[in-house]
Amino acid sequence: MSAVPQMFADSAVVAKRNLIKIKRVPDLLVFTLLSPIMFILLFAYVFGSAIEVPGGGNYREFLIAGIFAQTVIFGATITGAGLAEDMQKGIIDRFRSLPMSRMAVLVGRTGSDIVNNVLTIMVMSLTGLVVGWRIRTSVLEALAAFLLLLLFAYAISWVFALVGLLVPSPEVVSNASFMVIFPLTFIANTFVPSEGLPGVLRVVAEWNPVSAVTQASRELFGNLGANATVPDVWSLQHPVLYTLLWVVIILAVFVPLATRQYKRAASR
Repeated sequence: MSAVPQMFADSAVVAKRNLIKIKRVPDLLVFTLLSPIMFILLFAYVFGSAIEVPGGGNYREFLIAGIFAQTVIFGATITGAGLAEDMQKGIIDRFRSLPMSRMAVLVGRTGSDIVNNVLTIMVMSLTGLVVGWRIRTSVLEALAAFLLLLLFAYAISWVFALVGLLVPSPEVVSNASFMVIFPLTFIANTFVPSEGLPGVLRVVAEWNPVSAVTQASRELFGNLGANATVPDVWSLQHPVLYTLLWVVIILAVFVPLATRQYKRAASR
């Protein structure tokens, strides 16, 4: 078997191993699913009446795309925590002793976490429908929104793959990811319109890739509101393109870095 088919075959085995692990430790999946439900209910019922959406839109429809974006990004941290745990337990060294592709561990790990995000999005979608969220575009546009969210999360998972190979334990990954992702997802248009943010924070929010993937999702779901105005910055005028550019940049930078670090870290 040639190198590329061998890599995908080995990656599929690693991905299956990670999915079986979730089945045996269901607590991780349960708490991953409960967190976005809590955010949806909290913002929809507690803060929803106090936040005005530009263009007269429905805040609950405005909210769901932001929750989607935040949750799939947090879901990408599972990659880092899983790799850090495998490093800590010596499993990575065991993988290295097997006749398998060096890329398989990372590709399989990031690939299996797509399944986690798919399950999370399904649960969030059902919760969103319960609180009043609706998809007002075609099926193809809605599927494009979900695909874009998963693609962006996949790119972010490679960032945390590198983090997981650099830090000494899963706990450090969790703490480090919280310190980075929390401000990244809140200094954006995820929960409040970026127009209401002051000065520098507004500029950061407008060019934040999280704002772009959220804006793109709202457009594809038809959740912008009937009287919504066109944003005055390029990143939010072309959110799908801007998001895809970030995906390409992140993968181009972090796939090689994570692969190189995997070889170094596993050889210690």
